[in-house]
Amino acid sequence: MPIRFPAPLLAALGFALLVPSETRVQAQAPTDANIAAGMRIYRQKADCQSCHGWAGDGRKMDNQMPDGANLRTSSLDREQLIFVIKCGLPGRDMPAFDRLAYSDERCLGRTRADLRRMGLTLPDPAATLQAREIERLADFLFAKVIGQGPMDRAACIDYWGDDVAVCSDLPR
Repeated sequence: MPIRFPAPLLAALGFALLVPSETRVQAQAPTDANIAAGMRIYRQKADCQSCHGWAGDGRKMDNQMPDGANLRTSSLDREQLIFVIKCGLPGRDMPAFDRLAYSDERCLGRTRADLRRMGLTLPDPAATLQAREIERLADFLFAKVIGQGPMDRAACIDYWGDDVAVCSDLPR
């Protein structure tokens, strides 16, 4: 049965997509240290790879975890990505990593009680993230995953920073 989102939730998400990108705040170019910190958060603390795969392409090694989106083909901009990481996607398998998400009205003007009344659930995250950690995660994703095309051997080596075993099975 398809998941149905309430009209106010869809309207809020749709509005976020319609805000012209030139009116959004542009972030500074991330440092190598910020990208490395984001990769550690992706792989360890937030454990994003358990759903999105080690390469962010939606292919994962653990069949028990829910299927995550292919982040390599994502069309989200930075602001949208940060919002999704903070607030998750109610009714889908994307958890909210902001400790206070849905405790007040910071996420789409909804609380957890509102989500329950609408029949929407939100899985628990592997860990909650501070705002700076979410920024570092976004730095990593935009530098190494989003818009970077499919994973090949050269991209794998760039991603890991070394020619690791997993890269040897990829096409050149």
